[in-house]
Amino acid sequence: MKKMLIVYYSWSNGNTKRIAEQLANETGADIARIETTEPYKGTHEDVVNQGKREVEAGFMPRINSLSVNLADYEVIAIGTPTWWYTMAPAVLTFLTENDFSGKTIIPFMTNGGWPGHVIKDMKENCKNAKFMREMQIQFDSMGKDHLETPESAITEWIEQIKEDIHK
Repeated sequence: MKKMLIVYYSWSNGNTKRIAEQLANETGADIARIETTEPYKGTHEDVVNQGKREVEAGFMPRINSLSVNLADYEVIAIGTPTWWYTMAPAVLTFLTENDFSGKTIIPFMTNGGWPGHVIKDMKENCKNAKFMREMQIQFDSMGKDHLETPESAITEWIEQIKEDIHK
């Protein structure tokens, strides 16, 4: 069995956290959360506006070190919410600060109906990695936590990952 880690960033409603935890629970993988050294503050609208400015500027916030060593894992699932059609800036920081050579990456993202180019951007920033089982998971378009992607599609995705890591 391949050793797997799930790394994710989640800010407002915890949708990405919810999917990351479901994946961890069902695969037995370890899990780690990306956290910025300076937490976002203010109202939801304040953070959305700050996020837009950061994405447009290509800003990469400082993040805390993870409690795990990426070298210990063969497969790493990386999850992000969609921020202005791409990954959250904290995920960009994580991807650019780490070497994924020889790793298999499972990119997944949550969105409110506008998936943008998140997966493409994640792949471009995971240099020298192999990719498998990418997934886009949609929640309601009002920024809430109502799942729009059928639960059966998520279950099937997780089952495929379980098969892959047990090969």
